[in-house]
Amino acid sequence: MKILGPNETGKGILIEYDAGHVSPDDNKKIISEMKDMDFSQDLILYAVLQKYDTPNKNGRIYPEALLKRENDKYQTLIKKGGALNELNHPSSSLIDLDRVSHSILETWWDGKILMGKIKLFTSPGWKKMGIVSTKGDQAAMLIMNGATLGISSRGVGSLKSERGQNIVQEDFELVCFDLVSSPSTPGAYVFNDPSDRDQYQESIQEKPELNDRMKKLMGGLDKFLSK
Repeated sequence: MKILGPNETGKGILIEYDAGHVSPDDNKKIISEMKDMDFSQDLILYAVLQKYDTPNKNGRIYPEALLKRENDKYQTLIKKGGALNELNHPSSSLIDLDRVSHSILETWWDGKILMGKIKLFTSPGWKKMGIVSTKGDQAAMLIMNGATLGISSRGVGSLKSERGQNIVQEDFELVCFDLVSSPSTPGAYVFNDPSDRDQYQESIQEKPELNDRMKKLMGGLDKFLSK
């Protein structure tokens, strides 16, 4: 099945490719808090998972009724412990168990924002000696060293252009929420307290001061996460 790129329409895999930039200066508080967390215990984080009726950086809008329907269906996976997700987006609609890094433990609505409680799958080696051997360990290591990770949805469905906007259609099926270096949904970043989401209400427009060096650094992080 074809992967639909930004501003494309039709039926295919809807992967919210990384886009945009949030300055590290905007995130000093949350980065400091994460670096002080106890990584020997289960690592529980929170994130903005999605937003309905909000254009994302890929030029897509998820209608309210559609996103609420898919979230309701997702509760079955959560209850069974099957809400598995990967570190970085793959080029497939299937979840690769070799790349699973975290699970979604709980979701809830805060207005038009879908919030989520996340558990990183860290190994005994990481908890005891800081050995990175799994994708969950890798995500924990990145956060501990000050990296700001985003979260971005993956699903299958159709896009239709309506009045100049790409609207996700009724055949959409949510697959998961992957960790990424920069999400397409505005403000969809990972943090350790739900109240911290207000720090990520950035514009969906890319900041003009983002230079070529920063773009190369973001691209390098994407390649690192894809290994």
